[in-house]
Amino acid sequence: MKSRASNVSIQNRRASFEYEILDKLTAGIVLCGTEIKSLREGKGRIAESFCQMTDEGELYIINMNIDQYSHATYYNHNSRRERKLLLTRTELRRLSRSVKDKGLTIVPLRLFINQAGLAKLEIALARGKKLYDKRETIKERDVKRDLDRLKKR
Repeated sequence: MKSRASNVSIQNRRASFEYEILDKLTAGIVLCGTEIKSLREGKGRIAESFCQMTDEGELYIINMNIDQYSHATYYNHNSRRERKLLLTRTELRRLSRSVKDKGLTIVPLRLFINQAGLAKLEIALARGKKLYDKRETIKERDVKRDLDRLKKR
């Protein structure tokens, strides 16, 4: 039997720099046919996207770009539409409580295709970093890079 999984992994590298990651979850995404075909070609971006809770308690990813499928006809998808994320009711309640009470945000980290061939989105409950936190992150990265260079010698 052929494995349906592919090695598609689209990452949001900016998220770890802009936010302090507190908790990670994996969510399913509601997609139409041409969107999943385009994702399997690796044509998606989540760098500028964010997640938002609705009043009904549903979670949507906004501003995620999935390029239009190259072999589609008239029935192609809108590349920047809002897409619903699929989580359990308890996870949604916990996320909405954290966002409302503690002032946290939900950030997409990684978009991938799992072993069953389904598109999944790794999201994180995060707190925004201040400017001095970002400077500290840059400093730690530079020190680590210098130590690695010294170890190689």
